[in-house]
Amino acid sequence: MRRNITIVLAGVVMALATVPVVAHHAFSAEFDANRPIHLEGKVVKMEWINPHAWVHLELEDGTVWMVEGGTPNTLLRRGFSKNSLLPGTEIIVDGYQAKDGSDKGNGRDLTFKDGRKLFMGSSGTGAPSDGRDATEPE
Repeated sequence: MRRNITIVLAGVVMALATVPVVAHHAFSAEFDANRPIHLEGKVVKMEWINPHAWVHLELEDGTVWMVEGGTPNTLLRRGFSKNSLLPGTEIIVDGYQAKDGSDKGNGRDLTFKDGRKLFMGSSGTGAPSDGRDATEPE
């Protein structure tokens, strides 16, 4: 009986060891609250992946930025859909640049050409509290 339990336990441990671990990070681990960005361009691609959605945005000079948003579920609850950011959609993104200075940022606000705005940031992860997210405590 003990041998059976040991074999089962060893099997469970081995199975758990093979499960990939997806690390989630705080805002301050990757982005700099003192380096705000303002990007205007066209959507190249929208990735609806966990733990964060990514918008690939081509600027007028041809540079393509990767902009991190909240989780896909959070974005859906805030009014995004898979058809909100189709390739070619012109948008403005305000957010914060990556600490390494790359063309990567954490998006805070997204504005469409018609003036509609969507909050795309992820709250509670160390991003600056500025009152624009209605879910943030005051």
